[in-house]
Amino acid sequence: MSDTSQHLFIRACFQQPVERTPVWMMRQAGRYLPEYRAVRKDHDFITMCKTPDLATEVTLQPIDIVGVDAAILFSDILVIPEAMGMELQFIPGKGPNFPKPIRDAAMLKTLKRIDAEKDLRYVLDAIRQVKQSLDGRVPLIGFSGAPWTLATYMIEGSGSKNYKYPKQWAYARPDLLHSLMEKLSKAVSDYCIAKIDAGAEAIQLFDTWAGILSREGFREFALPYVKQIIETIRRPGIPIIYFAKGAMIWQEDLLSCGADVIGVDWTANLQDVRRAAGNRVALQGNLDPTALYAPPEKIRQLVKDMLAQYGQGYGHIANLGHGILPDIPVPHAQEFVRAVKEESSRWKQTN
Repeated sequence: MSDTSQHLFIRACFQQPVERTPVWMMRQAGRYLPEYRAVRKDHDFITMCKTPDLATEVTLQPIDIVGVDAAILFSDILVIPEAMGMELQFIPGKGPNFPKPIRDAAMLKTLKRIDAEKDLRYVLDAIRQVKQSLDGRVPLIGFSGAPWTLATYMIEGSGSKNYKYPKQWAYARPDLLHSLMEKLSKAVSDYCIAKIDAGAEAIQLFDTWAGILSREGFREFALPYVKQIIETIRRPGIPIIYFAKGAMIWQEDLLSCGADVIGVDWTANLQDVRRAAGNRVALQGNLDPTALYAPPEKIRQLVKDMLAQYGQGYGHIANLGHGILPDIPVPHAQEFVRAVKEESSRWKQTN
């Protein structure tokens, strides 16, 4: 059991009693913070990910500046494909790019089985360094992309409006897609276990592009592999969060994945999801990230509405319904966090 097992974030993940609702934000270590931009101006993104001192610095920034209840390691989901042998670039204004995407069986065979301790040592060193710097103040979340989302980038080569190539594989070459998913499941499992061994106190699986699949596609190419990973990486006292953006229309499928916490995006009603979930899982979310453009008093009201949607009881981690946007004013992010802390404290006292 981790030394922060009694922290309210961990307790909330396991639906245990908490004095208030814990809160953090996806992409909280990022471009909306001037302190992050000050570091970033001297280093490219990949260098920051691969330099433990830099990754540690930006991971810690939102803890003190915004006051969140959990840290999430500064990294990127695409470090796994790179470790498997793919060349990864980050193009300014366009984002991640694989100049040689996986488009056929021959290219698929070139992907190697990763040794997380060796191939992704810089990530694990950053975890150890962050843990030492945090000194138990808040828990540290490690994360990975889920296999389907990793596969979309690896096959497409970059971000896309319709992800033609991975969906083409799903319909025309499901054998190749399943082969890739199996390779990725092993890689993600090994990576997450190594993160836990290095000191991560929770794991979040990001399935950013789950929502581009049909329900049948989700059940065939995403959900089984997520279930397999969760079963493989399960460790006592380490909560597992699954966030499948755009997939809340299949909430019963999500609720059966085996995770301790289901991330809820802003398209869903938290009350409806909780009603369906019962006591099976905790829920994380789900304020619309663009709501942080609102004036502080409006943000507070939206937080109150979110808390009211979840209602009485335990098992809620407040968060945005996706990552914080890069031009959100820092005081607005601070108000979101402050409002969750203050309003949920009142809610717990009066309910």
